[in-house]
Amino acid sequence: MAGRPREFDREAALEAAMFLFWRKGFEAASMHDLCEAMGVRSPSLYAAFESKEALYLAAIEHYVLTHGQPVWDKLAEGATAREGVENLLAAATETLPKSRMTPAGCMAVLAAVSDEWPASIARVIRKVRLEMLDNLRARIETAVANRELPAATDIDALSRFYLSVFQGMAIQAKDGATTAELGGTAKAAMAAWPGAAHK
Repeated sequence: MAGRPREFDREAALEAAMFLFWRKGFEAASMHDLCEAMGVRSPSLYAAFESKEALYLAAIEHYVLTHGQPVWDKLAEGATAREGVENLLAAATETLPKSRMTPAGCMAVLAAVSDEWPASIARVIRKVRLEMLDNLRARIETAVANRELPAATDIDALSRFYLSVFQGMAIQAKDGATTAELGGTAKAAMAAWPGAAHK
């Protein structure tokens, strides 16, 4: 005998919730909005995700895996750290502007400038952003170890600079910056790479 079919597709519902949270933020996305976007009734939503906070945490995890990771994976590509950072910013240039399929900006970055979060969400969002910084720092540390960059390079400052560029691009995209405009920002940022003026 076949089991009782689920009332909704959990993954599809989670994707819909992710897009709504991405566009509106945690606080502004009401439970009514979420139920409507996900195509579920409130009891089904609570049965699947327990609470709005738990749903947001699942949505941000889904975002990181499906939208964030493909962009940040570009950092590891390229023979040098400079190429890796350039690849990261190029990917950001292409993915951050609003498209027919996605809202503008980066969900994890935009979360930094919106709501006052429940503590559980604030911790997770901060961890995601710190992982971005750690990824940059690791790539730049390797560049120093390989003598691509001078031993005196301020690794933390350079890492934070390029994270700030990425975060700024995400906010500009939310405000309507185009791919071409973000590309100009990325090009200017790469001109600031240590030694770039001498190449």
